[in-house]
Amino acid sequence: MSTTSASRRNILEKTMASDYLTASTSTSTSNSVSASPDDTPRQSPSSSSLSSLDSEPPLDVKSVNGKLLDTYGNEFQIPGFTIKQIRDAIPAHCFERSAARGLYYVARDITSLAVTFYLFNTYLTPQNVPSTPVRAALWGLYTFVQGLFGTGLWILAHECGHQSFSPSKTLNDTVGWFCHSAVLVPYFSWKISHGKHHKATGHLERDMVFVPKKREEYASVTGYYAHELSELYEETPIKTAGELIVQQLAGWLAYLTTNITGHNYHERQMEGRGKGKKNGLFSGVNHFNPSSPLYEAKDGKLVLLSDLGLAITASVLFLVGKNFGWANLAVWYFIPYLWVNHWLVAITYLQHTDPSLPHYDATAWTYTRGAAATIDREFGFIGRNLLHGIIETHVLHHYVSTIPFYNADEATEAIKPIMGTHYRSDVEGGSLGFLNSLWKSSRWCQWVEPSEGAEGEGKGVLFFRNRNGFGVPPQKLAAPTESSSKVASS
Repeated sequence: MSTTSASRRNILEKTMASDYLTASTSTSTSNSVSASPDDTPRQSPSSSSLSSLDSEPPLDVKSVNGKLLDTYGNEFQIPGFTIKQIRDAIPAHCFERSAARGLYYVARDITSLAVTFYLFNTYLTPQNVPSTPVRAALWGLYTFVQGLFGTGLWILAHECGHQSFSPSKTLNDTVGWFCHSAVLVPYFSWKISHGKHHKATGHLERDMVFVPKKREEYASVTGYYAHELSELYEETPIKTAGELIVQQLAGWLAYLTTNITGHNYHERQMEGRGKGKKNGLFSGVNHFNPSSPLYEAKDGKLVLLSDLGLAITASVLFLVGKNFGWANLAVWYFIPYLWVNHWLVAITYLQHTDPSLPHYDATAWTYTRGAAATIDREFGFIGRNLLHGIIETHVLHHYVSTIPFYNADEATEAIKPIMGTHYRSDVEGGSLGFLNSLWKSSRWCQWVEPSEGAEGEGKGVLFFRNRNGFGVPPQKLAAPTESSSKVASS
């Protein structure tokens, strides 16, 4: 179900499933597909490769799973297409990666950063611009522009992490380490945890980023019982705004240091590293500690190499600040760095948080279903040119992450007929619509719960609900009895 302007005009209108049925029957739905598109011979190894994937059997989903409603009120059917169908629909040349083209984009972004720095520092002087307020405003523009170029460089390192930058793993990881270290990102540590995110997208117990709270969890952290959420008054817009500002300013750093938006089931770590550990500061669950439960023992050297990159960059920044002034360093680097963090958090949040998106518990999740639980958006010239299309082609990226960004538009068009109504995009309003979605998703998407009419496997498909009166209301639950409370606590 695409999140379109039509569905916005009537959020309770049920979406027809004809495209879905066409996609499900257009090619064979046999269960022979088990390999990830990242495991095929014509692609080099990637950290997000999967050893096996579940295929989707034909389902009479409406009768088996009951009535499932997304937050808009659109009826949802569990996807029935396969990874093989997705892959076979993509033209072969879309998988081709060019080292020369990748390096060109890296050179372009670094040159953009250097030229902008030179022009502002050479010409934006008190002699040329006597007005202090005007100079301050122009330096503010500098931090914004450098933040965009820095985000572009971050995204190219992201391409390296997925091995979509070039056919050479050595070149990919070398370029990725340098580019990410320059913007204070622990490259290999991020690459490993990000690969796990791709292997478990939409899985409420295994996903690694922006995992929504279940109803009970949301109630607990807000000081209520689960059954009370359907009776609460609207959350004040000021509270929403405050939480959004904190998320955009500190969300990325909090993720690296506390795993704040990742899953919290570390007891299941196979080597026993997660025993007694929960997300939080000083808990050992972070992207810098080789012993973190986010990693296996074999990852230790790569985590340390990531830390070395950060140490080198921090040393350079210290020398710059000591020799040229800390105020200059703040304007030249740290404020643009906050802009990079803002864009990174906004992009990732909106790729995985929308009123139309499902999430799955362990009983209903498969790779194919989880990868479809993402959404494409539109950010105009900035998104398609400076940010390398990461906003506009994210759905495709979760199915075949080794396709380079410059081929992703064509590949996206190719998979739309297969995905049918399960391809989601929100392009209304362009760049302003993208920014507005930050506010909308914060107000609409507070926790997830099953649909009231769910049956069977459908009970494992959860959708966003909220206490603000938007879309489908939360289920009305009975207050727990004294006996049930005793059982739950025993």
